[in-house]
Amino acid sequence: MEKPKITDINSSAAFQSWYWLKVEMVEKCKQLGLPYSGGKFELRDRIIYALENEGAVLPVVEKPRPSSRFNWSKAALSLDTEITDNVKFGPNFRRFMTTQIGPQFSCHSDFMDWVKEHPGKTLRDAVIKWEELERRKEDPSFQREIAEHNMLAQYVRDFLADNPNSRFKEALICWKTKKQLPAEKGFIRYNRKDLAFLQ
Repeated sequence: MEKPKITDINSSAAFQSWYWLKVEMVEKCKQLGLPYSGGKFELRDRIIYALENEGAVLPVVEKPRPSSRFNWSKAALSLDTEITDNVKFGPNFRRFMTTQIGPQFSCHSDFMDWVKEHPGKTLRDAVIKWEELERRKEDPSFQREIAEHNMLAQYVRDFLADNPNSRFKEALICWKTKKQLPAEKGFIRYNRKDLAFLQ
């Protein structure tokens, strides 16, 4: 079955039967007269809601606005600086953390999530947490959790774990082939049967 154009999709069931790129979802939102800003999963939920409710717009849950006006871009940071609800991970923040931790510092998602979830803690606490998170790497079995929306990264990890003698290039061939086929709920997941795509 050939993948249809997203603009030809007229039902929620048909929409959820395929994997869509964000650019395609933006196109569908425009066609339906829906807002098209936001992340891929936000657009997906918006389209499904509209297709199931005669074009209605999914009510937007507004995120609370930060109460702090602390300027993370220009303020002089110290270990005693409190994390605020408007924390930013720009050059000023990264530069400070690098002076405390060293050139090995990286602002990975696990660390940023912790910082955002802990207003009131200090940057001293953040340094300690970063080092704690890094120590997980000493466990050979440790793997950082992949966000649900990052299907390609999860697919490649699962492919290579199941086929340790394979290469990234082969995983990518299977991914590109599979995403053109019907997909349950629009999610692409690795299955050993996918190796047939390499033949």
